[in-house]
Amino acid sequence: MSLARSGGSAWQALWMVLASFLFATMAVGVKSASHSFTTFEIIFYRGLVSVIFMAVVVRARGASLRTPVPMMHLTRSGVGVLSLGSWFYAIAHLPLATALTLNYMSGVWVAAFILGGALLYGQAQKQGALMGTVMLGFVGVVMTLRPTIDHDQLFAGLIGLLSGIGAALAYMQVTALGKAGEPEERTVFYFSVGTAVVGAVGMAFTDMTPWSEVSPHDAAWLIPIGVLAALGQWCMTRAYRKGATLVVASMQYFGIVFASVYSLLLFGDQIAPLGWAGIAVILASGVLSTALRARALPDTPAEEH
Repeated sequence: MSLARSGGSAWQALWMVLASFLFATMAVGVKSASHSFTTFEIIFYRGLVSVIFMAVVVRARGASLRTPVPMMHLTRSGVGVLSLGSWFYAIAHLPLATALTLNYMSGVWVAAFILGGALLYGQAQKQGALMGTVMLGFVGVVMTLRPTIDHDQLFAGLIGLLSGIGAALAYMQVTALGKAGEPEERTVFYFSVGTAVVGAVGMAFTDMTPWSEVSPHDAAWLIPIGVLAALGQWCMTRAYRKGATLVVASMQYFGIVFASVYSLLLFGDQIAPLGWAGIAVILASGVLSTALRARALPDTPAEEH
């Protein structure tokens, strides 16, 4: 593998760092909005704003919304919306640190899925080092967040775990869409449509919050949540479409670093020495994964060669 190629892969992985920053910012808004809105309401407004935003982007870039692989988009949207709804529910019903930890297990699940494929093709040994960096990053996540869960939060914990599995499946589907030649903005647009539809259906079967009971502060987050989500999905889609899958999976843990900084600056939370050590481990895992990429085989059959 050439130096230029490995360097390009590293730059593509940095899109996941930017996506992690955007998603961490969105999580702050979701936590606030959940005080006034139900999970389905947040999903709907997030999807609606993202659809409008991405429609403008697609038009501005002169792209088309016509797709040759509608079923792939349907599968990606279905799995992605399931993961998103599970994550929003977990954020609303669990300590933020616990909800984030369960969702960020998606990197571990991605590594597990790739390990299964590597075993099938007899390449598991050559994938081991990169998989180790994904596991190392998750250790850093646990060290930083120190998640806790009460006995009466077990159901919410299971939902949070489901969000991580669903996210991993969605990431793998994004990689497949990239191989099929689908542009990032089209993938994000159809995912946003699926999000809005599922949110609307959910709202039809649950109680809606009267606007008279909505806090203006919470309502003010609805548009930023949608825009941040769309931009985050756009960057994440580009990362998984063009970058090395396991390297990108390691980079997504940077979201915990950004979330920790938000907790420190916005909410006055203190980061314990173990937390700072965990942040260092996360950063180290990202650096190691990038360095090891130069000696690794391609991660998935869906990755560009």
